[in-house]
Amino acid sequence: MCEKCKGKYYITTPIYYPSANLHIGHAYCTVATDTMARYKRLQGYDVLFLTGTDEHGQKIEDKAKEAGVTPQQFVDNIVEGEKGVLDLWKLMNISYDRFIRTTDDYHVAAIQKIFKKMYDNGDIYKGTYKGKYCKPCESFWTESQLVDGKCPDCGREVQDAEEEAYFFRLSKYADRVQDLLENTDFLEPRSRVNEMVNNFIKPGLEDLCVSRTSFTWGVPVDFDPGHVVYVWIDALFNYMTALGFENDKYDNLEKFWPADVHFVGKEIVRFHSIIWPAMLMSLDLPLPKKVYGHGWLNFNGEKMSKSRGNVVDPYLLSERFGVDALRFFLLRTFPFGSDGNFTNELLMGTINTDLANTLGNLVSRTVAMNQKYFAGSLTEGGESAPIDAELKALAAEVFAAYEQKMDKFQFSAALNEVFRLLDRANKYIDETTPWILAKTEESKPRLLTVMKNLCECIRVSAILLLPFMPETSEKIFDLLNVPANARTWEASCYCADEAAVWNTVVGAPLFPRLDVEKELAALEELSKANQKPAVEIEPYAEENVDFDTFCKSDFRAVKVKDCQNVKKSNKLLQFTLDDGTGTDRQILSGIAMYYKPEDLIGKTLVAITNLPPRKMMGRESCGMLLSAVHTVNGEEKLNLIMIDDAIPAGAKLC
Repeated sequence: MCEKCKGKYYITTPIYYPSANLHIGHAYCTVATDTMARYKRLQGYDVLFLTGTDEHGQKIEDKAKEAGVTPQQFVDNIVEGEKGVLDLWKLMNISYDRFIRTTDDYHVAAIQKIFKKMYDNGDIYKGTYKGKYCKPCESFWTESQLVDGKCPDCGREVQDAEEEAYFFRLSKYADRVQDLLENTDFLEPRSRVNEMVNNFIKPGLEDLCVSRTSFTWGVPVDFDPGHVVYVWIDALFNYMTALGFENDKYDNLEKFWPADVHFVGKEIVRFHSIIWPAMLMSLDLPLPKKVYGHGWLNFNGEKMSKSRGNVVDPYLLSERFGVDALRFFLLRTFPFGSDGNFTNELLMGTINTDLANTLGNLVSRTVAMNQKYFAGSLTEGGESAPIDAELKALAAEVFAAYEQKMDKFQFSAALNEVFRLLDRANKYIDETTPWILAKTEESKPRLLTVMKNLCECIRVSAILLLPFMPETSEKIFDLLNVPANARTWEASCYCADEAAVWNTVVGAPLFPRLDVEKELAALEELSKANQKPAVEIEPYAEENVDFDTFCKSDFRAVKVKDCQNVKKSNKLLQFTLDDGTGTDRQILSGIAMYYKPEDLIGKTLVAITNLPPRKMMGRESCGMLLSAVHTVNGEEKLNLIMIDDAIPAGAKLC
């Protein structure tokens, strides 16, 4: 190992489900991971930063079928296509060292070997799964774990599932995992530990379903055709297969495993802090040193989600405000372990306050004064004062505190330290009054030292900002003409002295101040122009219906004479209909959440009238009204089929 290298550092993001609508929430964790990776590289560590995509599972298979493509084509387009995962990481300046896809051949082969090893050692056995399954989360739940009958993670409906499956003896490792969580720093923040132990382990850790037979898009269990490996075994072991575990693609396992830290969103902490260590224990493998479960980036108090229609477009924001401003905002504004509520107003306020007023203004004023008073060239010499020593002492204090905060993943607190120095430098200008010192030749030596101190404050701050805003820091270095050897971690100590020489150049403002009202209006217009509702339709039925059977259905125009809510039912509306026979027809329909009864009176609808009567809430329903069902941005919509009122009641539709 070279003398300057501090050792190895292996850091990972979770591998992401390839979503067709990537938003700023997807980038949040990866920007944080990138910042930590850049910080460790700056310090001199040999860093391996892993990210990637989790591409198997039933929901991928279903979405590919709906799109009329193969699952592989579906994920290839989302990962490698325009505005796909790789595009987003490029946009956000993510400096990953390795990108893994769970469809990579080497990973698939390794997962098959891992599954077989766990089967051979008795920790995987065959049985039958019967319970609840959330397809969007790829998660199995017991009845007691559901919240109001829905998935506790995403709040969506779950479905009954029963199929032959293999199970992992997760219960066997409950005590060891609990001890790991309670008596070590394996999982942080500490609040996550209580949640995992109290909600999942103490109530009784059940064995985990680890294979599926109801779909085929997954890693095949090679010794039992028809089974595919459950996505979380497939996904979690990526952290090791990407280093060469059970494959010949890479050869970094001995060097980089165990991982120094897995950064994960709080919704998948359970998998990383309970299931993942248990599986590693099963194979007698070293555990990662730490799992850090960060909070969600929310919008209007809710987690950003395509299904909720509250996603924020990182391309739009980056084009408008710059990538570095967006990266800075994400880690400056919200403590990494907690949830944060994103608003455009907060983003622009942070840019104006921190980046335009404090950082940008300091750099612009300093460069402009250097140019005005010294033609941009600060030569040797100068005259010191006690206030300079105070500035130097603060810089040393900030550096030490910054390092401590960064090592604890307290990104917002680390940036607070940098801005302590920047704020002090701005105050230093007001205290030393360079514009007054410039009036006489006798005070020029003092002015020279003042300008050198300002340049040095900016240089040190730019080094500390490098992990957060790499492009901005390089711009600052260029404005100050900082040589390469003075842009390093080793050179980040404050060292302004009379021998220092600076040659600054004039450049464009780093962060022009934003007109918030104007920008909000522009964003609204751009969002409207770019907005395309994500419309999904139900899959077409595969079973054919013969023509004679179809012709037996009697479709008639009916006119709504009256419509009322059904008491004690949140879903049913009771229709009184004119079907042209002279006798009113009563039909009940579960559409109360979509329509107000009074809005339907007088409308002409379509009904199937030759269905046998059936009882609903003790009332007879004679037929069925036709409607269309589709999904917009994850929300189910229903529209009754309404036809021209000129069509008489009872007219047959054919």
